[in-house]
Amino acid sequence: MLQRRHRLRVFAVGALALLTGTTTLPASAASQDRADRPSGDRMSAVIRYTEYGIPHIVAKDYASLGFGQGWAQATDQVCTLADGFVTLHGDRSRHFGPDGTTDRSLSNARTNFSSDLFFRGIRNAKTVEKLLDQPAPAGPTRQSKELMRGWAAGYNAWLRQHRGDIKDPACRGADWLTPVTPVDVAMRGYALTMLGGQSAWVEDITRTTGPTDAKPAPAAAVRKLFDRRTADMGSNAVAFAGSTTANGRGLLLGNPHYPWAGGRRFWQSQLTIPGELNVEGGSLLGMPMVEVGHNDRIAWSHTVATGVPMNLYQLKIAPGDLHSYLVDGRPERMTERKVTVPVHGKDGKVSQVTRSQWWTRYGPVITGGELRLPWNSGTAFALSDPNAAQLRFTDASLGLSRSRSIRDVQAALRRTQGLPWVNTVAADSAGHTLYTQSQLLPRITDELAGRCSTDLGKQYYPAEGLAVLDGSRSDCVPGTDPDAVQPGTFGPSAMPTLVDAPYAENSNDSPWLTNADRPLTGYPRIFGDTGTERSARTRGAIEDVSAMAKRGGLTVDDLQKQQFANRAPSGDRAAADAAKACSALPGGTATGSDGKAVDVSAACGVLAGWDRTVKTGSKGALLFDRFWRKLTADPKATVWKVPFSASDPVATPNTLNTADPAVGRALADTVTELRTAGIPLDAPLGENQFVVRNGKHIPIGGGGEQVGAWNIVASPWNAAQGGYGNVNFGSSYIQAVGWDGSACPVARTLLTYSQSSDPTSPHYSDQTELFSAGRMVKSRFCEKDILASPQLKVVRVSER
Repeated sequence: MLQRRHRLRVFAVGALALLTGTTTLPASAASQDRADRPSGDRMSAVIRYTEYGIPHIVAKDYASLGFGQGWAQATDQVCTLADGFVTLHGDRSRHFGPDGTTDRSLSNARTNFSSDLFFRGIRNAKTVEKLLDQPAPAGPTRQSKELMRGWAAGYNAWLRQHRGDIKDPACRGADWLTPVTPVDVAMRGYALTMLGGQSAWVEDITRTTGPTDAKPAPAAAVRKLFDRRTADMGSNAVAFAGSTTANGRGLLLGNPHYPWAGGRRFWQSQLTIPGELNVEGGSLLGMPMVEVGHNDRIAWSHTVATGVPMNLYQLKIAPGDLHSYLVDGRPERMTERKVTVPVHGKDGKVSQVTRSQWWTRYGPVITGGELRLPWNSGTAFALSDPNAAQLRFTDASLGLSRSRSIRDVQAALRRTQGLPWVNTVAADSAGHTLYTQSQLLPRITDELAGRCSTDLGKQYYPAEGLAVLDGSRSDCVPGTDPDAVQPGTFGPSAMPTLVDAPYAENSNDSPWLTNADRPLTGYPRIFGDTGTERSARTRGAIEDVSAMAKRGGLTVDDLQKQQFANRAPSGDRAAADAAKACSALPGGTATGSDGKAVDVSAACGVLAGWDRTVKTGSKGALLFDRFWRKLTADPKATVWKVPFSASDPVATPNTLNTADPAVGRALADTVTELRTAGIPLDAPLGENQFVVRNGKHIPIGGGGEQVGAWNIVASPWNAAQGGYGNVNFGSSYIQAVGWDGSACPVARTLLTYSQSSDPTSPHYSDQTELFSAGRMVKSRFCEKDILASPQLKVVRVSER
């Protein structure tokens, strides 16, 4: 065994020497053209696997690096990837029937048929090909395109060589396992880029079959729409400056919240072109570059931003022509896109079904939907999405991966302007920190909204940041900032940004309280709101990280402790008062929402004795969680005695309003619910919040938005199946990164749901069990650490 391990290590070192002989990065990211040439030789890569199936991919150029990434992703996730490519090809109705559903990782389509209409419409228009042809910086760089080309080749090579070896029942023997093209890879990134825009409005785009009359929904519907469409995207991230750390260097804790199943999972790897690029982190499936990660000098993560990355135009329909609209008094004909979808019928035959979509100078016409938008003889609405006109996400990620300092991070974001719907939080080894909302947004200033909003826009924009502009006036089209690479968008200088704050933290709220001592204000409403109540998670996060910064002397250990502290801030604010109110109930009974009296006396002591955490062993966490969800969802409840105050936004609102009958009502309903399900009121959380992997029950700690937990974990409540069984959303690719002055970063990572979704893989649940235990993986970033792995496995992959 020792001799074999020695041979593997010699092979790994030999592979590196064969590639270029070094893994040392240049002192800056200035070598923009290095390895920026098409690979004329056969693509190949060396993949070194370490514990938990983490691949460390080494290649000689960007095409070969993409090849290794595509190969390795296929090894772990071929069924999920292939399912996604069926979606992107618009072939779901052919293979799975028109009424089935997607995993909604690439759009919000509710049925296979609407998904196919959307993606076939994009393919028919050759939108992605046109974007690929745009020269940089407006279009993708050659490096980015080489990564996509290589990824497709690597995926195809793996499929060609291993199709017969697939054991995963999700696609074993499936006829929809087909090769892909570089355009398919670009299309996947394009769909992800549009998740805040067109991809989120698929049903509204594809249902435009004729006139509809309706009264548009009020602004509250926009908030519900946004909340629902971002329910499976979220994150926390915090960067600590050198003034707060034990050694004067920066620290970063990244905690993205994403689905635990389907095509929007993260997958972990290290990507190396010796002398050019060396980065480790999480990639969204099908993406050829790391999206959140670290190198030896910087670490970064993203959080979902509050900026609204699209807007609506209200059109004036030309008299007598439903498919024409007026601009400056002149009629303009809509463009009809006829889209044909092959549909597998109940009779087993495939038929061709054609539907029309209608497009304007602003974008597609949308109608109906949750906002009840009409299309009639007087008016219609069009959706404008700047991210539907860009393909720079991969270049933004590549720029971050090559950065050597916070200054480089800012330069990369200025250069690429390709982040669609996220903030960036970063730290570097010199002790600097950064928060920036450098997402691509339509340049809708408050002035423009003030003079161009329709009556509907005057409701939607102030309340939720969704502009509805007058499409009949050409002077209502957004202008372009001088430093913007894309027309009609804000430039980097307009972005809310905070540099070198002791801490910079975001939990999907607006930039306002990134650092509570240095509030960010003065930006247009489209970026987010200020002076309004923050989420329970934001308030808890600010409390935690500000206390950490004040304490000082921070290390990576402290970041891991924060990740798994599992404090429930809402419990700290309300559980004691709830317990007292429970004990004060006459006869220990409360009246439920059905009017029946319920003995809740046993709940009082459980609430009082709860440790105010959502750890797997916490007794009372489940009881409080169910009680708090019911209370805060009650529209009649006045939950707090002390209301929100913009002058004290972290501490308010506070003090549970125990006089409100809703408190007793929620308590009675919760006790009834748990007893009916046979769940003890003091059941440890992990007994009723878990995943099952190959028949094994794995308890999962963490909590939902309502309790304000940093470590978000969520799944639908199903008492009959044990509670929050089979967690399907929450903490995903976690990283805690610092530096100690050596050439190697001090980093710990964790992919909560593990590398593979194949139940036959050894890496189907190994990291999930670590997550359950509150443990992380020590990063093997440097060569000496990779080669020292007791589970080192070296694979050389190439085209054949």
